[in-house]
Amino acid sequence: MPIDIVVDAMGSDKAPDPEIRGAVLAARHYDVRVHLVGPEEILRPILRQHVRHQKHLPIFIAPASEWITMGDKAAQAVRSKRDSTMRVGLKMVREGVSSRATSGHGKAAGFFTAGNTGAAMATAKMVLGMLSGVDRPALASTVPTTRGTPSLILDVGANVDCDPDNLVQFAVMGHIFAQNVLKIPNPRVGLLSIGEEDSKGNSLTRDTLPLLRALPGINFVGNVEGRDIYNGNCDVTVCDGFVGNVALKASEGIVRLVSHTLRDALKSTVTSQVGALLSRRAFGDFKKRLDYNEYGGAPLLGVRGVCIVGHGSSNEKAIMNGIRVAAEFAHAEVNPGIEAALDTSVATQP
Repeated sequence: MPIDIVVDAMGSDKAPDPEIRGAVLAARHYDVRVHLVGPEEILRPILRQHVRHQKHLPIFIAPASEWITMGDKAAQAVRSKRDSTMRVGLKMVREGVSSRATSGHGKAAGFFTAGNTGAAMATAKMVLGMLSGVDRPALASTVPTTRGTPSLILDVGANVDCDPDNLVQFAVMGHIFAQNVLKIPNPRVGLLSIGEEDSKGNSLTRDTLPLLRALPGINFVGNVEGRDIYNGNCDVTVCDGFVGNVALKASEGIVRLVSHTLRDALKSTVTSQVGALLSRRAFGDFKKRLDYNEYGGAPLLGVRGVCIVGHGSSNEKAIMNGIRVAAEFAHAEVNPGIEAALDTSVATQP
């Protein structure tokens, strides 16, 4: 059966065009019904242009009169903008309705936004609530590895300051997500530090290490370093949101540097240009593996529902993949697994 995914149509830097284009692509390629949340007078004319020759695509509009911008202060905007696209969309997920419009279809299974991350997290906590056993939600980002397999890093920005119990919960949530969504049978979980030795790291990592070692049902491999995020030696990397966000943004900067440097080098001489033409497919595969748009967005793990947060600069491909990730998350039933695993870990603590 098709699954209903709600999209914040006013979230990205160039909204609503990428959201509408991405919704059209998702409706074409995946078994989903997409509900765009935003002012109908803005969305309807643009949507009509994109579906002019495909009138039967399952895309619907759910009215919302306000939206939260990247420049808004998250806490203030969440309180004051009561009819924001984020709040309306997440309420649709909480209440299990497909739309405030008369689309008459099934329950909304997940929500995607490329908007203000802080506002998305605060709104999701307020509207959906937290899973049993989870104190704070975590943003989990999927990245490529040299082995061709995906790797998960969390938290990547939802929580700047964390305590050891938070990191233990992140490890459990990452383990379940990697198992159920990334289809890794026994994911290796590592704690991000500045060295593999137990004595390395700061007080947070040193205090967290023994707790993770005692955690039942988790394949904990100990401390890992930054390079292990991408070399395939670790499937789930756990850290606080400050470290994770810096690591992720630095990696994105390196990808851009390598891509631009390689492009400039291939244009420098006639010989290199010929070589580039002969290797076009290989370079295309290289770019695709490193393109964050292929990964869609970061799931907000720990809230009682499915919420995926994408980059503000997301294009239509990223929006399409964000909708796909939301659908996969909903199908995989990650949240019941997280609650069960946390119940087990609490029960076995001395």
